[in-house]
Amino acid sequence: MDKLNSMKVFMQVARLGSFSAAADNLGISKAMVSKHIKRLEDNLNVQLFNRTTRSLSLTEVGTVYRDRIKEILNDIEETELSVSKLSSEPRGTLRIMAPTSFGSFRLSRAVTEYLTHFPNVNVEMLLAERTPDLVDEGIDVAILIGALEDSSLFARKLAEARMVVCGAPEYLDSKGIPNTPDELSEHNCLIQTTRVGETWLFKSDNGYKRIDVNGTLKSNAGDALRTAAIKGCGLVNLPMYMVDKDIKNGRLKTVLIDYEAAKRPIHAVYLHRMHLSAKVRTFVDFLHERFKDNPLWA
Repeated sequence: MDKLNSMKVFMQVARLGSFSAAADNLGISKAMVSKHIKRLEDNLNVQLFNRTTRSLSLTEVGTVYRDRIKEILNDIEETELSVSKLSSEPRGTLRIMAPTSFGSFRLSRAVTEYLTHFPNVNVEMLLAERTPDLVDEGIDVAILIGALEDSSLFARKLAEARMVVCGAPEYLDSKGIPNTPDELSEHNCLIQTTRVGETWLFKSDNGYKRIDVNGTLKSNAGDALRTAAIKGCGLVNLPMYMVDKDIKNGRLKTVLIDYEAAKRPIHAVYLHRMHLSAKVRTFVDFLHERFKDNPLWA
């Protein structure tokens, strides 16, 4: 039991990168955290962390140990739930990560509704414009938009995000309405650096046609570009889930409606395990049912 507790302490230090942060998270003293780590290192006769006055990082052996321990602790948790007949009832902390715009515009509402159905689950939602390392960051479920690259993860498709090009009526009155994608070269295109980039895709007879665009504003945050477009700064190419209300209320107007922009798949991604925890399984199922038939996205 003492070794199991030390393993849990080790995982917190590895995840947070700090003895002090792990102590605060676990509600124990920093000295006790150090004692647990020293006990493990003495028993294993290895050094798990590289320590300096300013930084703390895993050694190569520590990285291997962390990956194996995570599996062991997950197996223990699932076994305890099964034995106590709680595996069918989701509980505990669910750590999720999603792109900032999707999290703000859609996921936060879904999470709120999920929590009303499963009151024994606590959600920690992280929003960032990057693909997380599920193991290193302790993420249970990540929402990814676009093509998937890491085949070692298990993914479930939730929906498709329909991309639309739009601008404020004032901008279109001043600069004119593009009739073909090629005419975008004559417009100020606001560019999302982390997702769509400086090449916008439109469906053609030969697949998708790539249109290079440029403009006076680039940002990794889609909502910043959306706000700029509403203010008349230029055209944006954003997913419909971000701009549907703006289009309905007349703040933005779609253009190039005869040219379908590329659709981007939305997936829930998690570690491929034989037995998913109830909290992960129910959350992914909930998102799939909520999002799969949304006509605004498709």
